[in-house]
Amino acid sequence: MNFKRSDFPAGFLFGAATSSYQIEGHAFGGAGPTHWDSFAATPGNVVRAETGATACDHYHRYEEDLDLMQAAGFDAYRFSTSWARVLPEGRGTPNAEGLDFYDRLTDAMLERGLRPCATLYHWELPQALADQGGWRNADMPEWFADFTHVIMGRIGDRMHSVAPINEPWCVTWLSHFLGIHAPGMRDIRATARAMHHVLKSHGRAIEVMRDMGMTNLGGVFNMEAALPASSSRDDFAAAARYDAYYNRFFLQGIFQRSYPELVLEGLEPHLPANWQDDFATIGQPLDWVGLNYYTCKRISADPEAAWPSLREGVGPLPQTQMGWEIYPQGLHDFIMRTAKEYAGDLPILITENGMANGDMLVSGAVPDQPRIDYLNAHIAEVRRAIDEGANVQGYFCWSLLDNYEWSLGYEKRFGLVHVDFDTLKRTPKASYDALKLALSR
Repeated sequence: MNFKRSDFPAGFLFGAATSSYQIEGHAFGGAGPTHWDSFAATPGNVVRAETGATACDHYHRYEEDLDLMQAAGFDAYRFSTSWARVLPEGRGTPNAEGLDFYDRLTDAMLERGLRPCATLYHWELPQALADQGGWRNADMPEWFADFTHVIMGRIGDRMHSVAPINEPWCVTWLSHFLGIHAPGMRDIRATARAMHHVLKSHGRAIEVMRDMGMTNLGGVFNMEAALPASSSRDDFAAAARYDAYYNRFFLQGIFQRSYPELVLEGLEPHLPANWQDDFATIGQPLDWVGLNYYTCKRISADPEAAWPSLREGVGPLPQTQMGWEIYPQGLHDFIMRTAKEYAGDLPILITENGMANGDMLVSGAVPDQPRIDYLNAHIAEVRRAIDEGANVQGYFCWSLLDNYEWSLGYEKRFGLVHVDFDTLKRTPKASYDALKLALSR
């Protein structure tokens, strides 16, 4: 790596991130069915119909995985809790095995000097709640508040930080408008309601945790640079619409208690009645803001299409295994914009950043120089933002382990640690070793 820990301010957190369904092994420990299980069982939705039933078997191997975190010199572990593991039916009687697992996991982090950074929800909705409409259902904020109380009642006293919902755009737009993730819908009305209810659920979770006396509560938002495909006025306008529903909607709802007009042009007729009355809940004050950043899109106008009347494209920059352009400048730009327009002086954390690469074992090692280059380029942009006065206080690499990459199954490898999905053997990659050295200096 071309940086070292001492290049950053004192107390700056370095960590790695994972999510429950992607690594734990959902078939273990009494977890209930999720809408991801149903989505994956539907032909054509997921590569080879793969699921998170076994994943990385982190449920049984968490100590080995946390040993890898500790050995690398990380300060913090960003993990998520599974709603269906804690409450198999989404409501009602908790699953003792699930609560015990997160209890053990938390203690194991602390024993290794790792700060537990929890995300309450990372996309695995209990099927019983999906059957009742899921995020389209106006009761979801209260159901989510109840889940928050149950899981944080067990482990909340030991959390370093908590965020309610990972990447609201993926939970809503990607899943209800584009149909790429569970529940696999393509319905603008469902999308509008899901977007609003996710934000209200976020606010209710913050309220619940505040009432429990918890602190260091934040929100995690994914950002994607929207670059006009040409210099035409129409393409610039299309890029602005994309930016509004992808990058601005959720931050503006929380920090400015309003929605962008460019989004309301398409979604307002489909929002719930009296939606404006919910901003007092949505806009609960936060202690920090998390940004997940990977790539950019080239946006062009499509006047023949329904709103938002645009097409997404890929430009000339080098791409990752996901086909995503590598555009490090976007991370710097989002840090600066978030601080200026939304967060003010609040701490900003880079809660996810990383790349998928076609990593292979070669004589017992995993060379992944493209990932080292990617991390170097993006961490340099974080340092540039700090030098320009941004209050960035942490960086989490996605991901600790190769894992279940949702609709792409096990093909795309984001991990610092290689996982053989037949034997589940872990092999640290060259990027892991490079980070380990950088963090020791």
